[in-house]
Amino acid sequence: MLRILYCFLASMARLAVRSGRSKDLEIIVLRHQLAVLVHRDTRPVITDNDRSLLDAIAQALPPRLRTGWLMTPDTLLRRHRRRVACHWTQPHRPPGRPSTAIALRRLVIEMATNNPTWGYRRIHGKLVGLGHRVGASTIWRILKTHDIDPAPQRSTVTWTQFLRSQAAVACDFATVDTVTLRR
Repeated sequence: MLRILYCFLASMARLAVRSGRSKDLEIIVLRHQLAVLVHRDTRPVITDNDRSLLDAIAQALPPRLRTGWLMTPDTLLRRHRRRVACHWTQPHRPPGRPSTAIALRRLVIEMATNNPTWGYRRIHGKLVGLGHRVGASTIWRILKTHDIDPAPQRSTVTWTQFLRSQAAVACDFATVDTVTLRR
């Protein structure tokens, strides 16, 4: 029955001029909805959109017309305070510094293992030159957590590493003279 009355009211609302009868029917439907809500055992579920609409209507109406609503003035004020607090509150971030990216950690470890004579300050300089924003102490901490010794302890260069690093220099001096003494 309630749905039939509501559909009737919706069709009457489409008309440009509303008669007194449609307004009376609308009031009857609204009173019936209010009576159903009053006699319910559970609280009605009101969404955020409903709250925003009711708050806007409440601000437009004088206080004497707000009697019999589903909410009290304290509820309106509490919601308004919460909305203002949420608007001006900064988003929650966990305490402490943000963690270093995994890719950057791998890069630091790779640079340290491939270049045993580089210390954490030189690795820091190279990374800053590449455009990474990282502190020297962060690099030191990464190396320490991965049990990579400081540069003097791991700078013992093997013959293979020495020859690989000097290969470009050695190639500059390798020449072959032809019979006509041309290189």
